Amino acid sequence: MRPAPGGGPGPGRDRDRDRDAAGRARNARPRDGLGRPLERGAPRDHRDPGDPRDPGEPGDPRDPREPTRPDGVALSPQDALEAAQRLLDEGRPFHAHEVLEASWKTAPPAERDLWQGLAQLAVGLTHALRGNAGGAVALLRRGAARVGQYQASQHGASQHGAAQHGIDAAGLAAAATGLAARIDRDGLSGLTPSDLRLELRRS
Repeated sequence: MRPAPGGGPGPGRDRDRDRDAAGRARNARPRDGLGRPLERGAPRDHRDPGDPRDPGEPGDPRDPREPTRPDGVALSPQDALEAAQRLLDEGRPFHAHEVLEASWKTAPPAERDLWQGLAQLAVGLTHALRGNAGGAVALLRRGAARVGQYQASQHGASQHGAAQHGIDAAGLAAAATGLAARIDRDGLSGLTPSDLRLELRRS
């Protein structure tokens, strides 16, 4: 059945579904620290930035320290990498993925594969923390392949000629590929939190 004009729910569709002001579907359910939806009305994980601020904490949603952005507000590459790295270091790769995905959607064409690859690496880590070894391996390998295309050549330019913003494409791709191989071989049980951290930029 065709949706009603304006993007809202049409006859027979769930009229109670969460939607934004333009009628687009949105999931307003609270989420836990790994991005899994909780029951409606459940207390939000205090680390869950579904709301860009902790409850009761004022702040500008464009503050680069905040992990999520309203639609249409993009971070600079450096601010996005800083926010994503902080979230990865805190064991919150799902939210790092949200930051990186926003950058992917607004990146210039020559850099889109790079940002998509970074977002996929964060999703791979999320799968690992959720106990999904197969998903972790697949996304880590997929992300590593994309990021690896941006390794600097001996002349200092990447294969795509895109600015890398200090991203250690070669080291990151190697680390993610190695982690995927380890998970594929040994499973998730022997991993420590430090094993599930990736460094996005050169030290």
